[in-house]
Amino acid sequence: MGQITLNENANKYKVELLTIIGEVEGHESAPSNSKTTKYEHVLPRLATIEDDESVDGLLVLLNTVGGDVEAGLAIAEMIASLSVPTVSLVLGGGHSIGVPMAVSADYSFVVPSATMVIHPVRTNGMFIGVAQSYRNMEKIQDRITTFISNHSHTSQERLEELMLDTTQLVKDVGTLLEGPEAVREGLIDEVGGMKEALGKLYELIGEEKSKTTEK
Repeated sequence: MGQITLNENANKYKVELLTIIGEVEGHESAPSNSKTTKYEHVLPRLATIEDDESVDGLLVLLNTVGGDVEAGLAIAEMIASLSVPTVSLVLGGGHSIGVPMAVSADYSFVVPSATMVIHPVRTNGMFIGVAQSYRNMEKIQDRITTFISNHSHTSQERLEELMLDTTQLVKDVGTLLEGPEAVREGLIDEVGGMKEALGKLYELIGEEKSKTTEK
């Protein structure tokens, strides 16, 4: 399920690797031919990482088109609440609900060729066009933008501007950001790849161990 342990580094740090690939699958199963990340697999793994005292850090690799909002936010909240150092790396794409998951780590990277799409919340199936339905959609949207702004260097107001841009996407409203643009907007901390992501994670782990030693 794309979850392995990295422990052959010079410092002998035990780093857990988690991949979030394809569509984030939530309460409903995606078609059998879809590449998915199932949140019922990810949440227990994150709980295990928090419970295991031998784990020094977590590296999250993302290449996702988005998916279920509730599932994506659940994963993002759990990553953000971990006590071990965490670093994320966006490869390929970190679209839609992939954005909160990307910014949930202590430090985030994106490769130059990756893209991130920010757009309003969508709904499937029947939608009752009454005021209550629209208010509920606004609340869901607010939960997402609040989380992103709290875990990045982008304001909630700027996120809403990017989400409602009508000039970029042909069949939708929203904004597509390439790697360097995501950094300039304050969504992601730095442009970099695997070397940089692991190097930063080792640095954060070293700082955490130094604090523990001082105590």
